Amino acid sequence: MPAETVLVTAAPEHHRVRAQAMGSEVVVHVVGADPGLLTDALHHIDRLEAAWSRFRPDSELMRLNARAGERVAVSAETYRLVALAVAGWHQTDGAFDPTVHDALVALGYDRSFELLATVHEPAGRRTVAVPAPGCDRIELDPVGRTVRLPRGVAIDPGGLGKGLAADLVVDALLTAGARGAMVSIGGDLRGAGDAPDGPSWAIDVADPFDADATLVTLFLAAGGVATSSRLRRAWTRGTEPTHHLLDPRTARPAATGLAAVTAVAANAATAEVAAKAAFVGGPVRGARAVEALGAAALLVTDDGRAIAAGPIEAFVP
Repeated sequence: MPAETVLVTAAPEHHRVRAQAMGSEVVVHVVGADPGLLTDALHHIDRLEAAWSRFRPDSELMRLNARAGERVAVSAETYRLVALAVAGWHQTDGAFDPTVHDALVALGYDRSFELLATVHEPAGRRTVAVPAPGCDRIELDPVGRTVRLPRGVAIDPGGLGKGLAADLVVDALLTAGARGAMVSIGGDLRGAGDAPDGPSWAIDVADPFDADATLVTLFLAAGGVATSSRLRRAWTRGTEPTHHLLDPRTARPAATGLAAVTAVAANAATAEVAAKAAFVGGPVRGARAVEALGAAALLVTDDGRAIAAGPIEAFVP
């Protein structure tokens, strides 16, 4: 199955590689640079996955979760990830919430998604859903670069990790001399600098109901794109269909009448926050969250209607 967002391009100075990382397909493009930079980019993504995966007990993120209640020194990249997650919670009035970690685990999403198909639950037993605790008591110290999670709070930045990884790797590629670069991790992508086929990066967004069909093609000179869809990371828990986009107020899969949201923003991390907040918020509240973040989005309803939020028309000629 193709990634939700796929670059459409071919040019002489353009080099591309595909790989698997962060439980997703990774596509890296460089323009006007040594193709060896592609290998550097994949190594960079692997290092970030090793630091941020909640499926690796020795990852920096999981060590932070295990030491809730303590002030923990973290790497610069992990501090940035946590700080962006907390900021996203504040900016969206809690619609984007990285503290749904325990709720996801309770629903059975406790392993890499490719290992997750059906979660069996004993008859008559149902896990009690507890609302996500939120981020208001998370303490961040930028000087000492430390994080203190309250006891009983664990974080899962989710797709924000993919978005920030795309941002960091694109910035590194440009610093290393690429004239242009694009990184897509599971459909969360960032493009910057010279595009291979003209002034803009052309990005196909898949129809959430038909992965082989294109819903829309976006054109952006620079920026980030992210898609949140209830139709991708979905599984069965007992007899109940379940997906990974939780409403933090109920700790249950969000049911807002939306099938997917694709957001465009200045970078992939912001686009990810916007897409997740819009999906959880629903058509009205979600559109307001997108606009408050200075982003744009296309919200696709369960019956296939497309709703515009923010200046999305600027990216669709």
